[in-house]
Amino acid sequence: MYVCSCFGITDKQVKEHAEAGACTPRQIASATKAGTDCGSCVRAIQGILGRGGCPRRQLLDQGRTGAVLAADPVPDVVAAGPELAPAA
Repeated sequence: MYVCSCFGITDKQVKEHAEAGACTPRQIASATKAGTDCGSCVRAIQGILGRGGCPRRQLLDQGRTGAVLAADPVPDVVAAGPELAPAA
């Protein structure tokens, strides 16, 4: 089933990225662009990701941040598209 119709991303693709370590909609967006256009799929992505089962989220829930999270191999930043890039 398509989760993001703007970029043609399926629930299966979201689950595959989650299994590879993506814990947040922002990390899914970084990997697939899902949620970066109209944004209507973000809640569906959150539903697929759920709560728990993510080591990074567990550390955040415990209030642990800093170096432990900085070593996270999955970036927590959405790349800016051409419409968001600063003017030269």
